[in-house]
Amino acid sequence: MTRHRLVWSILAGLGAFALLRGPSGAVAGAVLGVGCWLVISRAEPAHQRAEREQLQRDLPHVVRLLAAALAAGASPVTALAAIAQAMPGVVERRLARVVAQLRLGADPAEVWRDLAAEPALAPLGRSLARAHLTGAPVAIAVERLAEDLARSARADVEDRARAVGVRAAVPLGLCLLPAFVLIGIVPLVAGLFSQFSF
Repeated sequence: MTRHRLVWSILAGLGAFALLRGPSGAVAGAVLGVGCWLVISRAEPAHQRAEREQLQRDLPHVVRLLAAALAAGASPVTALAAIAQAMPGVVERRLARVVAQLRLGADPAEVWRDLAAEPALAPLGRSLARAHLTGAPVAIAVERLAEDLARSARADVEDRARAVGVRAAVPLGLCLLPAFVLIGIVPLVAGLFSQFSF
């Protein structure tokens, strides 16, 4: 869609102009064309959305593995390199870049800030940056983050389970309502009408 945003913007503007005509149609067409251009340009491409969602799903596992590796005495760089090897795909690509920067001597505070700027890995980046700046033990910060993410994941699963019950009630109600009307109300109304003599 982003490849053809000019075409979509022109079509939206022409559609508004054809619908309203005259000066108001020209203004509405221009506004709609520019609005369409802005909305499409801000839209996230499908592959980026899929990568972000995959990273969000994998983040609790990454943090748990990192906490275990740090508790075993590994340095953050060694732990992240091991996690990158253990989790191929999007996680490997993102963490391999972080590991390469740290091994080349980049400032860890900058690397963690860059990691925090990435929406899917922001909690991990913020925790590591905070631990680095305050001098707090990294293992404790990562363990706390793992607990928070586990708690958040449990709450999310419970919310989805409650939503399933609500969604299941609507089709069930739509199925049972006609049966209730046909079995309960129609015979009652027919019985009442049969008592009246015309």
